[in-house]
Amino acid sequence: MAETPAPAAGARPLDLDDLHASLTDPLLDAMNFLNEVVARFPDALSFAPGRPDEGTFETEDLTRHLRTYTDYLEHDLGWSRERVRTQLFQYGRTNGVIHELIARTLANDEQITVSPESVVVTTGCQEAMLITLRALFARPEDTLLVSSPCYVGVTGAARLLDIAMCPVPEGPHGPDAAEVLAAVRRTREAGGRPRALYVVPDFANPSGASMTVEARERLLALASEEDLLILEDDPYGFFVRTGTARPTLKALDRERRVLHLGSFAKTALPGARVGYVIADQEVVGPSGRRTLLADELSKIKSMTTVNTSAISQAVIGGLLVGCDCRLRDANAAAIAHYRTTLNTVIEELERHFPEERRRALGVRWNEPTGGFFLVVDVPFVADVKALERSARHFGVLWTPMSDFFLDGGGEHQLRLSCSSLKPPQIVEGVARLARFIEAQIAEADA
Repeated sequence: MAETPAPAAGARPLDLDDLHASLTDPLLDAMNFLNEVVARFPDALSFAPGRPDEGTFETEDLTRHLRTYTDYLEHDLGWSRERVRTQLFQYGRTNGVIHELIARTLANDEQITVSPESVVVTTGCQEAMLITLRALFARPEDTLLVSSPCYVGVTGAARLLDIAMCPVPEGPHGPDAAEVLAAVRRTREAGGRPRALYVVPDFANPSGASMTVEARERLLALASEEDLLILEDDPYGFFVRTGTARPTLKALDRERRVLHLGSFAKTALPGARVGYVIADQEVVGPSGRRTLLADELSKIKSMTTVNTSAISQAVIGGLLVGCDCRLRDANAAAIAHYRTTLNTVIEELERHFPEERRRALGVRWNEPTGGFFLVVDVPFVADVKALERSARHFGVLWTPMSDFFLDGGGEHQLRLSCSSLKPPQIVEGVARLARFIEAQIAEADA
């Protein structure tokens, strides 16, 4: 954290108690702390960030994607040069200008069939979460159900908006319908209104858990029975390590229970900051007038970011046009890369902690079928103090899992991300991690 300069004579500091309560919530400090640790230990090998590998990025790609998009507008859609110029240089449609390309891509890659008008293009998936939560949660008793552990982006957004939350214990295959039902009943008994469930069905952050197709069907049936909406976040679904890709909840949705949140951060380029939400639910007003939920979200977006950068959308639009709106095929090399990196982490953990050794030490880990993350259980408290020692003395970074639990938990777990390291770095990084874990256990036993 940067040192605050001394105030000018007579300047009156603001009282933290007069600012929003979320600013004193440790959750909001978690990501800043990780960024600070990474900056302080630049030579440490980092399993902490979930950012994508940038080995295939080239600056020339940006101009190529822009040219592809403008050519598409001029030659495929027949736009004049003046209209193309306005599209790129001016404020644009609040709900986005590449909504048709996104809808076409979702149909090709995920068999999600929705009208382009139901697509709201956002400034990253984080804005998609914020505007969706703001629209859906209108009353103090409205409650968001979240998997526990859960991605801090959505729980942090809910706290910024003063939305009540109820954790749902996550099993090895994600949130079980029975646990969701129990959370619904607990919420109602406490006077709350269970409004929606946030879930990452494929290779969840932080746990790496994935839901079976049967579990997805049960969850959709429960949502129908209990009048529950589902906020589906799917940043990692392409990156399968073993088996085949499973249908998204939105692809299985027959009652428009699912709002599908997406992003091009992992499948294209994070610097564009382009995400989206599919909001094809009907909204009925007092006069009986019907609109799409996407149109209602547009009102909120107009008061947050006004619209998503036309230049960023053009870059993503050109990328989509260039791959014929088949982003899964365009990610074939990335899918192979992340399969290799996740396999390498697991293989190296097994090499340093063979079965008898890890049983004696009390160390174990899960083996996700894809994505960026896995979780290691250790017999010591894996907190920020342990992380600092790991970085300073062993040159390796990871993420404490306790940051991802609303109701306590994860104190003896650490999250490893395989996404931003090359296999040789992973080999060295796991060796450093193994030395840290063994030293930490030895010190606790001394």
